[in-house]
Amino acid sequence: MSMDGFLNDAADGIGADNVNTAEETLKRYGENTMPGGDRRPAAVLYPGSTEDVAALVRLANRHSVPLFPTSTGNNMGLGTRSAPAEGMAVLDLGRRMNRILEIDERMGFAAVEPGVSFQMLADELKRRGGQWMNSTTSGPPQGGMIGNALDKGAGYGPYFDHFGFSCGMEVVLGSGDVIRTGDGSIESDTLVNWHVSKYSFGPILDGLFAQSNYGIVTRLGVWLLPRPPAIRSFHFCFPDDDDLEAIVELCRPLKMSNFVPTLFRVANDLYLIGSEVPSPAYAESGGRESISDEARKALQHEHGLGAWTVSGAFYGPSMDAMEPQIQRVVDHFSAAGKATYIPHEAALEKPALACAVASFSGEPTHTELGLLKWRPGGGNAWFTPGTPMDGAIANEFQRLGRAIYEANGLDYQVMNVAGPRFARGLHVISFNREDADECARADAAYRGLVEAFYARGVAVGRAPVDWQDFHMDKLMPSFREACAAIKRALDPNGVIAPGRYGIY
Repeated sequence: MSMDGFLNDAADGIGADNVNTAEETLKRYGENTMPGGDRRPAAVLYPGSTEDVAALVRLANRHSVPLFPTSTGNNMGLGTRSAPAEGMAVLDLGRRMNRILEIDERMGFAAVEPGVSFQMLADELKRRGGQWMNSTTSGPPQGGMIGNALDKGAGYGPYFDHFGFSCGMEVVLGSGDVIRTGDGSIESDTLVNWHVSKYSFGPILDGLFAQSNYGIVTRLGVWLLPRPPAIRSFHFCFPDDDDLEAIVELCRPLKMSNFVPTLFRVANDLYLIGSEVPSPAYAESGGRESISDEARKALQHEHGLGAWTVSGAFYGPSMDAMEPQIQRVVDHFSAAGKATYIPHEAALEKPALACAVASFSGEPTHTELGLLKWRPGGGNAWFTPGTPMDGAIANEFQRLGRAIYEANGLDYQVMNVAGPRFARGLHVISFNREDADECARADAAYRGLVEAFYARGVAVGRAPVDWQDFHMDKLMPSFREACAAIKRALDPNGVIAPGRYGIY
């Protein structure tokens, strides 16, 4: 490897101002919230176009330098902008490649570069009159849309599946060659179908670039949702941990029929409360023990929330016009005999529930970043298994996960994002990253969760950088070899993010 030679040639190609080796920069780009520590890169480069990216990939092949592409570096709880290993050259695609390339208000799509954040597109759509809305995550607003989609990130409205509701890519392969997917692959100056037709001639290559290191996506089409005249949310609190079984059984038929157009956010007490305040119990044990059930009940009472709080929303022509739907869902949840209804107006007075309303409305929010402050020290990792919408199974996993958290002295924080057949469990592992013992317990908890859930046939949707090899090693050998074979075909010298998602 000749890093110096690569950097000299890169400076000639994209300009010396766009090659950064300052110590403070390298420190910042290596930072993350994982227990395994930061990963300092060798340099940070700022390409300004697809052509720049292709040229840098070709140089990386010539000098045998590993590259790590990142967009906005806001992949909180999963690695931020850290590479899989130290010493890589980071390609910061978000610094200069941050243009909204196209918005088609007739067909309802946008084409964006990697640096376009959820907030940037939301602001631009609002500036244009607000007839369209983009699906957003619940934080951070500065998260990159391409990076989130390629890591299988999601929102909460009808267009929640950010990869599924994307269409048409431009990709730099590991050789430096550039391809366009779908109808974008036609040699034409009028690509009218590129961002509207997902299933075009030949193999669907787009999926190869999700959670992989086979290429660098420099353009993506994203579909937009017509903004409804009114959005009215509903929320229900349930008092007991084991009420999750009944909640799942209540949610499933409403999503099977798509009567409720949004996903259900089924959040436990400490997930919602932890987004507002730090743990009041941490100091009692110095972080060595989980918060007590008594303390949790006191927090639930203080914040007007339950052991679980369910949130969803309807879209309609006016708030009054949605009253029949609201009444039907109130009657449906009330049949369980344990639900307390929180109407839309009251929810807006509770920051944790107002965050849900914002997410359903395509409004980016910072609220859930408060989870970084639940324990001191800023440690935060996500465990994201998916479970079927079966109440008994959901409760089994709830008890299992809670026990592993408590065995490691951590606080069980989870939001299940529920659709008709499947719910993604966003488990937050909050810990003091400045405490070596707490870091070790966070690592043990994550590994224990993986072992327990995988033994029952449940994998994760996204994996933090510390444990991507760990996850890949649990998959069947033939699957792992298929991933490696594709890597050899599309990136024969292995220059793009070797080790990302356990692919080498």
